[in-house]
Amino acid sequence: MERRILIVEDEKKIADTLKFGLDEIGFSVEVAYDGKLGYHLFSAKDFDMVILDINLPGMNGYDLCKAIRSQNQAVPILMLTSMSALNDKIEGYESGADDYMVKPFEFKELLLKIRALLKRTMNQNMPVGNTLKVADLEMNLDSKEVKRGDRIINLTAKEFQLLEYLIRNKNHLVSRVDIAVRVWNVDFHTNTNVIDVYISYLRNKVDKHSEQKLIHTHIGMGYILKDH
Repeated sequence: MERRILIVEDEKKIADTLKFGLDEIGFSVEVAYDGKLGYHLFSAKDFDMVILDINLPGMNGYDLCKAIRSQNQAVPILMLTSMSALNDKIEGYESGADDYMVKPFEFKELLLKIRALLKRTMNQNMPVGNTLKVADLEMNLDSKEVKRGDRIINLTAKEFQLLEYLIRNKNHLVSRVDIAVRVWNVDFHTNTNVIDVYISYLRNKVDKHSEQKLIHTHIGMGYILKDH
């Protein structure tokens, strides 16, 4: 099945080169050269994936990502940008991006990320059970609603994916490398603390207001979500 990709990139040479390369492989690609046009295209048509820059005219990539997420919680979003600072990456993930890639980049590596994100989306659409439960924590995989008891928990797309991975591996220790590969689809450098930051985000949202703590750290080893 032909997969439709929207590229939002104001550098015309990069955008057109990406479109040519992905069209040649068999994807159906449309390009917007500014953020507002990208949002209008996404709103008007069905896309299986979005690739967007951050420094865009009209609407920046962070705001565009949030706007897309307000319409569609499931579509994969890959940020492709020259902004490489850790805070930029964290803001990208907090805006709702599923993955983040820094320019300059290798087309083959980008293609690997595209295929991994599309494959994961297809797997998520397979019938695996609509609800995951641990103790009084409940995740609805269709509506993307998360509750702890009667309390609604609002998560970003990446927080949702991380929590889902922890729940699916409940009572099993998972390493930072496991999380990097399974949730971010990358091998993180050991001096990168993005995973630790996101675990902290989850703890504040999931455990902070509950007596029973579900997310635990094993120093130097990884993390585990326990239901007892």
